[in-house]
Amino acid sequence: ILQALAVTGQVSLGAAIPIIMGQNIGTCVTALISSIGANKNAKRTAFVHLMFNVIGSIFMLVLFSVWKYGFEPAFLDTPATAFSIAVVHTVFNILCVALLMPNAKLLEKLALKFIKDDEEPEEVEILDPRLLATPTLALQQCYSVATKMANCSERAIEKSITCITNYTEADAERIRKDEAKCDRYEDEIGTYLVNLSSQKMGDEESEQAAALLKMIGDLERISDHAVNVLDSTEELRQKGYTLTEDAVKELDILTGATKEILDITFKALKDTDTEIAKRVQPLEQVIDIIKEKMRTHHIRRMQQGLCTIEAGFVWSDLLTDLERVSDHCSNIAGCLIDASMHNLSIHETQRIAEDSSSDYGKLFKDYSKKYSF
Repeated sequence: ILQALAVTGQVSLGAAIPIIMGQNIGTCVTALISSIGANKNAKRTAFVHLMFNVIGSIFMLVLFSVWKYGFEPAFLDTPATAFSIAVVHTVFNILCVALLMPNAKLLEKLALKFIKDDEEPEEVEILDPRLLATPTLALQQCYSVATKMANCSERAIEKSITCITNYTEADAERIRKDEAKCDRYEDEIGTYLVNLSSQKMGDEESEQAAALLKMIGDLERISDHAVNVLDSTEELRQKGYTLTEDAVKELDILTGATKEILDITFKALKDTDTEIAKRVQPLEQVIDIIKEKMRTHHIRRMQQGLCTIEAGFVWSDLLTDLERVSDHCSNIAGCLIDASMHNLSIHETQRIAEDSSSDYGKLFKDYSKKYSF
């Protein structure tokens, strides 16, 4: 518009320069509007864009005023042209970059000061509905969010295991928040995948979507069991129940096996590695055996009067939740193997693996030795 007005010859170069500076600030409005409803970093980006132009304009306007009124150059009174306006605009931006690029940290501090973080870190929504028209990209986004969900679920169960022997209110609160977060992840991914299913997909993409729907259910259930373990721990503390020394030693063996199966499962999920996934099922079988042995040992302790029946109920709940965590890990690993074999039957896939793989028997023996009483 300024260039069009300059064609009339009624706009001097001296008048055009301050207008160009103002225009640079005015164009920030589009970025500010775009940041409405966006996350904190998006708002900070728009804020830095505004501050860059405001600070640059103030500094350049001061220099321009000193130059104009101190030296009174005659050419500033000549009519501006479209070309001279373009040159001034380009020079202005180059000078602003030269001025503020070395002070990028200052702009960062200003943005962080004016747009503070919430006490609870915000969730970044990356499931873009626009990608539903491209199933391959949409599935990649779903796997990315599922990985975040896996991290959240893994953190919850590991903290709940830590709370058994080292309980803190902060960890208990974190576990419950992670469980609630996993619920939201499951709802978001599940809804997105259902919407994706209405699009035209190939057979392989349909299989991946089905496997992912199964896996997010298992990830959410793992976080539920984390809260159950926490509840059992709090019940032990509140009612003053104590576990015998032998029970604590046995529990250490079970929790150690549970942590390892979690590590293997989530590494397989994050790397989409079926070879790692094949190591899960043998360990899950070992955990089943450990759980049954621990129940038998506990019954003997009760018969000998070393442990109370009331504590036994809580003990049984702990064992059940930890063992079911391994079941869900087995399901996740099975889904990964299914996807690679184009087979939607987890139990059939696992049976084939047990019958045909010599590695299965070796891994089972290794895990049994590692986690023996």
